[in-house]
Amino acid sequence: MKAVILSAGKGERLEPLTKNRPKPLFPIAGRPLLEWLIKEIGDSGIKEVLLITNYMENEIKNYFGDGSEFKLKLTYLTQKEMKGTADAFRYAENFVGEEDFLGIYGDLYLSQKILTEIVKIHHKGEFIITGLQRDPYMYGALKLEGDNVKKIIEKPPQGTAPSNITNAGIYIFPNNIFKYIKKTELSSREEYEITDSINLMIDSGVNARLHMLNQDEWLDIGYPWVLLEANNHALAKIDTKIEGQIEENVHIQGKVQISKTARIRSGVYIEGPAYIGPESDVGPNSYLRPGTVLTKNVRVGAGCEIKNSIILAGSHIPHLSYVGDSIIGERCNLGAGTIVANLRFDKKNIKMSIKGKRTDTGLRKFGAILGDDVETGVNVSIYPGVKIGNGAWIAPGMTVSKDVPDEIFLNFDGKFMEKPKNK
Repeated sequence: MKAVILSAGKGERLEPLTKNRPKPLFPIAGRPLLEWLIKEIGDSGIKEVLLITNYMENEIKNYFGDGSEFKLKLTYLTQKEMKGTADAFRYAENFVGEEDFLGIYGDLYLSQKILTEIVKIHHKGEFIITGLQRDPYMYGALKLEGDNVKKIIEKPPQGTAPSNITNAGIYIFPNNIFKYIKKTELSSREEYEITDSINLMIDSGVNARLHMLNQDEWLDIGYPWVLLEANNHALAKIDTKIEGQIEENVHIQGKVQISKTARIRSGVYIEGPAYIGPESDVGPNSYLRPGTVLTKNVRVGAGCEIKNSIILAGSHIPHLSYVGDSIIGERCNLGAGTIVANLRFDKKNIKMSIKGKRTDTGLRKFGAILGDDVETGVNVSIYPGVKIGNGAWIAPGMTVSKDVPDEIFLNFDGKFMEKPKNK
């Protein structure tokens, strides 16, 4: 059996994090999201994988190459126009030949052995659709008769779903799916949807068997806060490995990985699970709490606290700063005393603007998203749910309560203006 992964999308709901990198390469516990998925596919026994790419595809190709490093063969095809999931799978017809194949979305994070189990129970010519119990409002609801899927209804209005079983986006397709892809018409979103192709196939009499997943086995990385959830799932898999320069009076508790070229200075307290990447430098007298990932060449200065956050390469968080439940992009520099808050004063759920719409994260504790090359002055406070765009500057002493666009200076008056040419 072969596998086909859809990895062409821009990941707009994750902006600004995906403006400078494709979503599949966003680091989860020190590895790109797509690497975790490819590893699971390889562990299932599948050795030939096709990646359907488009957005920043050269970055993906340069990282994964021919797949030999991952003990499988990788092939790439470009989805020339973003016309939907059915159109993307259409490119795989010659690749899969006469075989059944695993079809999967490239922005999923899966627990170990899910794909191994699905491949193991599959019989030649059988069509398998995976599902899990979850509110189908944001996904697709499955209409069922016993263990058979009779229809997929995309994002049904609340209260109208035929079941509480959501489409999990992992399929084993019989080869004749391409016959129905060719018959698929444009949806109301002006896309060719693979769920419409599937419904056509089911309506023609092809049996689709449901395979249920557990909720803790599957994550759809559709929103920024889910990156932190996936990060914690991945960190739970790591083994303790301490290889860096560890000074005296450092306390390490739980599962922690520290890379060879990292330095942990005196007085640092690390509470795992946590990952400290190459060339990172922490302390003295700082506190890294569970869920912390410092990807590469990250500097955390004296008297700082980092909790359940992902800090990307080259960023500096100097002395007396706090970052909670947040994601900090590459090459950011936070002024001394910067506080990235993660809890509303009224303790209500955090909301964040996603594609112009205020969206409830469902979380009481969630911090901020900073793009790449963000700089803050000293004593800046950033509210929960705020997004700060790539290259933005924040003046000293400011309280940031609203999103800041890319390449903007939030000045001392709380107004947006062009960045000064000479800071």
